[in-house]
Amino acid sequence: MKDVVATYYFRPRGDTSPAQAAVAICEEETTGTWTGIGTRQEYVKRLDGSVEAVEACGEGYTTKIHYPSEIFEVGNVAQYLSVIAGNLFGLARLQSVRLLDIDFPDELVPFRGPKFGISGIRHLVGTTKRPHVGTIIKPKVGLDPGDTAAVAYEAAIGGIDLIKDDETLTDQPFCPIRERVPAVMAQLDDAKAETGQQVLYAVNVTTRADRIVERAKEAIGLGANMVMVDVITSGFSALEALASDPSIKVPIHVHRTMHAALTRDPFHGIAMRPIARLVRMLGGDQLHTGTVSGKMSHSADEVRGDNAALMASFYGIKRTFPVASGGLHPGKVAKELATLGTDIILQAGGGVHGHPGGTASGARAMRQAVDAFLEGIPPEEYARDHRELAQALERWGLG
Repeated sequence: MKDVVATYYFRPRGDTSPAQAAVAICEEETTGTWTGIGTRQEYVKRLDGSVEAVEACGEGYTTKIHYPSEIFEVGNVAQYLSVIAGNLFGLARLQSVRLLDIDFPDELVPFRGPKFGISGIRHLVGTTKRPHVGTIIKPKVGLDPGDTAAVAYEAAIGGIDLIKDDETLTDQPFCPIRERVPAVMAQLDDAKAETGQQVLYAVNVTTRADRIVERAKEAIGLGANMVMVDVITSGFSALEALASDPSIKVPIHVHRTMHAALTRDPFHGIAMRPIARLVRMLGGDQLHTGTVSGKMSHSADEVRGDNAALMASFYGIKRTFPVASGGLHPGKVAKELATLGTDIILQAGGGVHGHPGGTASGARAMRQAVDAFLEGIPPEEYARDHRELAQALERWGLG
């Protein structure tokens, strides 16, 4: 059996050498303990991890640690994380440590991955190569079902491909799923009759892991054509439960709310790359990975690498659609696409609904900005005969 290989960045405590620090991680996450014990049998040594290398990197070091596959319970992702991302973050011999990436052997990837993936979602929407444009119902909470549906209709007639609940809207009394979903889907049917375009609506079904499949089934029974899960707050097992259930026959949109508590510090925590790999393995059809020009803090190189992890060849598993979101507007579209490519969903909330002409105009402006990029025309030039884009650029500019 092959090993699981985890890559870490770390900075050792002053009295600890880099090699000692790497060994401390390895021992803590496999068979070691802080003192000698009489219960350690000779045969246990086969489960010892090993340090591949320690290399200087900026103010710290990187290392690759090999974990024998036998340590892992096949298919138990919660247990996988207890090994590769367990007690090491609290080790006193380390000033900081960050899990950068993971590589699993095929025997530890029994998962089927996304049911739809990029190609399946493109088939549903009717696109081939162009980026998809999405929006979020705003304000994120507070609207009743009727007003939520009205916002969705305006976005749909403007040319949006995807409409989603925000991360904090689930099944509150002011906008319950049993009323919200039929209202939104009826408006999307009306919009489709006008435009001919299929629009996906990602209903946030986040709840307890043992209830999430039931809630998703309820939403689908009410007409939902996509569901959404907040994967960090509800847990990777909740996503797995949704994706593995044969009755969930719609795409799964994965929001990463709370991720920055893990990913933001460049010296400590867990990078987005391992999260992206796990989401794809477990069946997420779409995943938020960040922008290169939005309101959230990101490294462009990291975002490109995270997106590549969602789309590279991987045990025959379908590709996951990356989602760029957080502070986008039409003036930022060209930079996003030039940096991240066109296999992407550009998700704009305020950048759609905050348009001077309203939601439908904001959606048209986003689509016009995409068209300008695909035609190789600078947005300011394209805006000369596209009013909605011109208004957006006047309001927000190009940066």
